[in-house]
Amino acid sequence: MFDFLKRTKLVKDDLKGMAKLMYQDVSEDVWDKENLTKRNLDFSIESTRFIDLYVKRLMDTEEGTELLNKHFDNFVVRIGAYIGEVIKNNIKQDFYWYEFDSVYVYSSVLDEIHRSEKSYSLLYSKKRDIVILPLLETKHFLEGTSRYSNFLAYVEEMIKKNS
Repeated sequence: MFDFLKRTKLVKDDLKGMAKLMYQDVSEDVWDKENLTKRNLDFSIESTRFIDLYVKRLMDTEEGTELLNKHFDNFVVRIGAYIGEVIKNNIKQDFYWYEFDSVYVYSSVLDEIHRSEKSYSLLYSKKRDIVILPLLETKHFLEGTSRYSNFLAYVEEMIKKNS
């Protein structure tokens, strides 16, 4: 009856700039310089394959694993933001980036999701009351606990499910 009292203002969190860092702030590694380019990372579904290759290299090499351990949250945000932008651009609906806590208070859609020690930004459709959690999925993937074999599978499922 008093659901309107629960509702507070949603706090936007534009992560497009973070997503662009995938090609704007590239390491000196030759593979990274040749593949993590604006041309390859154009926010298309197919561009997710470059992210998958990049993440595989990170997870399968000693140097990559070291970097992941040292800068885990940065990788989660950059990769997750990129994946989220791909999903957002290809769904072409009213999904926007919001801070997790503001959606948690605003909508009951997150009632089943327990707040973790770190709550990541998410994509939320206010009209449809739907959330997509690309940063959380990226965290799970990098930890080896994702149900997806790669990011492409996740992106394709989220687009199909939410279009």
